[in-house]
Amino acid sequence: MLAVSNLTKSYRSASETVAVLRGVNLQVAAGESVALTGESGSGKSTLLHLIAGLDSADGGEIRLADVVLSDLTDAGRAELRRDRLGLVFQQFNLIPSLSVEDNLKFQSRIAGRHDAKWHDELVERLGLRHLLRRYPEQLSGGQQQRVAIGRALAPRPLLLLADEPTGNLDEETADEVLALARDLVTRSGCGFLMVTHSTRLAATLDRQVHLHAGLIA
Repeated sequence: MLAVSNLTKSYRSASETVAVLRGVNLQVAAGESVALTGESGSGKSTLLHLIAGLDSADGGEIRLADVVLSDLTDAGRAELRRDRLGLVFQQFNLIPSLSVEDNLKFQSRIAGRHDAKWHDELVERLGLRHLLRRYPEQLSGGQQQRVAIGRALAPRPLLLLADEPTGNLDEETADEVLALARDLVTRSGCGFLMVTHSTRLAATLDRQVHLHAGLIA
């Protein structure tokens, strides 16, 4: 599903060039959940942003199914995020003017792949039936993150990327939300790559990889 080969990325800082990624190799299979760990500043979020096409690598290759990201234009990468990727971040990024139901449907509608049956399953699995008419400001943090996960999975993406998705949640709520995400990833058959600083949460996924000094250990 995802194959990252010899990926490099550097940034210019004052008078020096800082190498963040120095030849990263990573694979995620369909239906597999992988935790990406590493100390603060190790490049975890940089790697996720490159895979999402939000930034461009200096070298190496990112392949999602049959698509090589470096072959795409900016418009092509935006289309990839819309049609093939699900993105979940620490900040919930829900649209405040839309109800829970419309937030859930937003991604699948713009991708042209809204599936009413899958939508209903997401609503039930995520426990959102009684919240559909509410707005994001009326929800708890855990409820908002469940909506964000449902929105990301609604178009049935090939890959779900999550950057510290439980960082704003208490431990009990984090466990609950991540368990729901793992279950829905299994049901949808997509790959799941999650950046986390929590070794406890990382251990609940199928596999853990560690980013250190710009390389996957």
